[in-house]
Amino acid sequence: MDILYYLHVLGATVWVGGLITLGGLVPAVRRVSEDKEVLRAMAKRFGVISWSALGIQVVTGLLIALDRFPWTPALHWKVGLVLVSAVLAGWHTVMARDQSPAVRGAIQGAILLLALAIVALAILV
Repeated sequence: MDILYYLHVLGATVWVGGLITLGGLVPAVRRVSEDKEVLRAMAKRFGVISWSALGIQVVTGLLIALDRFPWTPALHWKVGLVLVSAVLAGWHTVMARDQSPAVRGAIQGAILLLALAIVALAILV
């Protein structure tokens, strides 16, 4: 079980840390460059990394959760917020080209807030 916890925390670290890093880098890149290809390349690479990390979290989280029945209310909330953030991230990934920078930023901000809430709930679980 220790390896599952390790992989789960590693996935969370990459996912949440990546969201925080991206949130700091994108505005800085926008200020110094008009080249949208740079942002697209960053978003594409981040997508591969973040979806991989989220996948690791979901798989390891399910395996860990199977060992924790009955689930606590905090774990129910955590699973629900993961689902909401994954759906929001998926929608954002598909629709990003059609969204304004302000909408993309708001969605990324919402995903980050959800991720931070999930981390807070993880401490309670």
